[in-house]
Amino acid sequence: MTERDDPLIAAAGNGDAAAIEELLLRHLPHLRSYVRRQVGPLVAGKESLADLVQSVCREALERAADGRLEPRGEGEFVEWLHRAAMLKILNRHRYWSSGRRDEVVPLADDRPAADRSPTEGAVAREELDRFAAAFARLDPDQQAIIVLAHVEGLPHRVIGERLGIDEAHSRTRLSRALARLAHLAAGP
Repeated sequence: MTERDDPLIAAAGNGDAAAIEELLLRHLPHLRSYVRRQVGPLVAGKESLADLVQSVCREALERAADGRLEPRGEGEFVEWLHRAAMLKILNRHRYWSSGRRDEVVPLADDRPAADRSPTEGAVAREELDRFAAAFARLDPDQQAIIVLAHVEGLPHRVIGERLGIDEAHSRTRLSRALARLAHLAAGP
């Protein structure tokens, strides 16, 4: 049975909320793992990973209910989950890094213990925080093309189609966005 012949995919593609919910249940372990890998220490210290995952799932169900999420295949659905999770994480990072938030007690870290020394962990967290802060300073178009290319792993042909540009322009935009990110992450 091909993906197109899967009745669940067909129902989800027609906006069936129950089918979308079933797809969410099918991909929930993967979504949890994806969020855990992407979240970063700032957001992980302020918010529950389960709440972030739940928020992405709620958004999928809301979009299905009003016809804004009609996947044509399971791969497209997983792409949407990744994009929604990354945007949620980036928005939460911007919120917590704005410097105007009341200090809250960090939540327990529910990630498995890392196989590195405390010093290596601290250095990695500092680098990740610096990178996340630099990413947050990019304009939304630059953020989007980096997410499409390096988080979702889409080829430039698909990125170009999504952004309404040709493949060569997609490569140029990505190159410039990465150069800007490197400049911002390097600091003063």
